[in-house]
Amino acid sequence: MPNAYMCDDDVSQSIPDLPDLMKPEIIHQSRVALLIPCYNEEAAIQQVVGDFRRAVPHAEIFVYDNNSKDRTAEVARAAGATVRNEPRQGKGQVVRRMFSDVEADVYVLVDGDATYSADSAPQMIQLLEDQSLDMVVGCRVHAAADAYRRGHRFGNALLTGFVAYLFGRQFTDILSGYRVFSRRFVKSFPALSEGFEIETELTVHALELNMPVAEIDTPYGARPEGSASKLSTYRDGFRILRVILALFRHERPMQFFSIGGALLGVLAILLAVPIVLEWLRTGLVPRFPTAILATGIMLLAFLSFTAGVILETVTRGRQEVKRLIYLQIPRVGFREPR
Repeated sequence: MPNAYMCDDDVSQSIPDLPDLMKPEIIHQSRVALLIPCYNEEAAIQQVVGDFRRAVPHAEIFVYDNNSKDRTAEVARAAGATVRNEPRQGKGQVVRRMFSDVEADVYVLVDGDATYSADSAPQMIQLLEDQSLDMVVGCRVHAAADAYRRGHRFGNALLTGFVAYLFGRQFTDILSGYRVFSRRFVKSFPALSEGFEIETELTVHALELNMPVAEIDTPYGARPEGSASKLSTYRDGFRILRVILALFRHERPMQFFSIGGALLGVLAILLAVPIVLEWLRTGLVPRFPTAILATGIMLLAFLSFTAGVILETVTRGRQEVKRLIYLQIPRVGFREPR
């Protein structure tokens, strides 16, 4: 769809005498890359490639096969997609490779299971470009009862609420596999996760850097016959929860270690109160080992708080560096003059 790369008005007015060749180019269409991570999706991948080719005809479609045991790569190639392989197992590994390899202005990331509606892609891309956003998330609205299992809905709501509590509520579906990104987001994203927790990391990256983001509803349907989900409700749920706790420790160290320090401090006080009362009454400390234990736990509480203060300073510096790297990449709709 049409889009223009142009410089800001104040820049144009400040250099009115520049020759045309020195001014930013006007580009009438963004380079759009459709990224599809796949593992054993022979039954669905042809439909996914065909639907998105019709919905976004100017997009270049990349299918990254993650050691499939079936004919996923062959079917995707026959459907007209550019097929590449990522030998390291895990969705996070595939996303990291795709973000590293593919060059584009706008990136559409979607699962290869034919559960997401391709018709939503133009609207998501248009929203990203018109408002110069960095990420648009497709919030799943299930059209069939078996499309989105109750356990998955509960886990998603729980994890989404936890992330909202830690980082602020901007999303209602942090585990959606349907997203549109700017180049600025993709090339500044470190991608450290290995598995399905990658969606959580994508969300937290946007929240951490206060990126402009949006979320729109998109239909979510059942898998086609012959296609099976690779998501394990409990195993991957615990992995995602572990990632959230790790991100909390990394991104909010003062809060994380203060909570630990407060719990240790309360425990130390509970152990010390009877000893202090006995000492005030008799002048004796009969439970000397308990007194030593209470003192040690209180020291650990102060150490935890001190670690939080130090790591908060380190985290602030790291976030500033990430923000500077992010700002070095032009926003959607802007190209630097030659």
